[in-house]
Amino acid sequence: MRKLLLGFVLVLVFTTAYYLHSHRTHRTLDVAYAASRELTLWSSSAQIREEVATVGYGERLEVLGRYSDQVEVRTKAGVTGWTTLANLLSADLWQKAGELNKVTAALPVEAHGRTRVLSNLHFDPSRDSPRIRQLAKAVPVELFERKAVEVPTQPRAASDTEENSDEPQEAKKEDWWLVRAQAPGENALSGWVLGRFVDLDVPAPLPDYASAAGMRIIAWFELNRVADSSGAAKPQYLVVGVRGPEGQACDFTLLRVFTWSKARQRYETAFVESDVCGKLPMKLTRAEKPGGEATFEFEDWSKGISLERTYHIRDNVVRRVKVSGGTSALEKRTRG
Repeated sequence: MRKLLLGFVLVLVFTTAYYLHSHRTHRTLDVAYAASRELTLWSSSAQIREEVATVGYGERLEVLGRYSDQVEVRTKAGVTGWTTLANLLSADLWQKAGELNKVTAALPVEAHGRTRVLSNLHFDPSRDSPRIRQLAKAVPVELFERKAVEVPTQPRAASDTEENSDEPQEAKKEDWWLVRAQAPGENALSGWVLGRFVDLDVPAPLPDYASAAGMRIIAWFELNRVADSSGAAKPQYLVVGVRGPEGQACDFTLLRVFTWSKARQRYETAFVESDVCGKLPMKLTRAEKPGGEATFEFEDWSKGISLERTYHIRDNVVRRVKVSGGTSALEKRTRG
């Protein structure tokens, strides 16, 4: 009887220990979301392992445990597996990603393009900012806002320190764009991407005209439409850009309006401004009827103060109608 009772106690102890171990291991510690288009979950955090499941971007996962940079998660189907921390978004970051989508939904689109290469979409305009997800090549994007950000500096070589010790290093800057990416078959995602990783979808023949003028296109806009000799509607464009490298203080310093010539059956440069320090967004009132009047205006900082420049186009005639404002940078910050 005593041996039977001892055996029963041992079984009870082992059963309880197993239950407690299992309960502790599979208790939900946190919630995370898949940050890759196809996230593979593995049977173990060891090098020798098997694939147990694949989940799509944004799937909600329960975090069960962590080991170094490895995380054990459970899918909504109840499958448990391991992945790396870099492949997950925390609940806070997932919420921030949703807020970025709301921000871009309220902004005017300044340009359209496609990712030139495999590109990281970030929460903020910084290489050190957490990654929302990685975009494949040729993913369509809408561009909303540009920021010039300092490139992280590299330590000087020892041979340079003595000769150039009195010369301050000039900080280089690079363009970042707030974009909304729309991969085929997926929900739209908003975030910041390096500007040079995006190829703009500028309609022909605008790139050739801009190149001949030494302009690097930043954005373009359809103002109105006029009929060609066959009666077909031809769009007329406003194009803004810069000369020189990325990272400039102004969003654009040049603007050109290209109108359609019925007589010559080609686009011609109808209006030029080359002395502005324009800031996006461009405010547009497009013409409702062919050849009708359209208006565009933007904020100009070329004189060190904020001026609103306003232009009209009717048919193919463009004129500047107003320059107003005069708000200094200090006043603008105070009012904001």
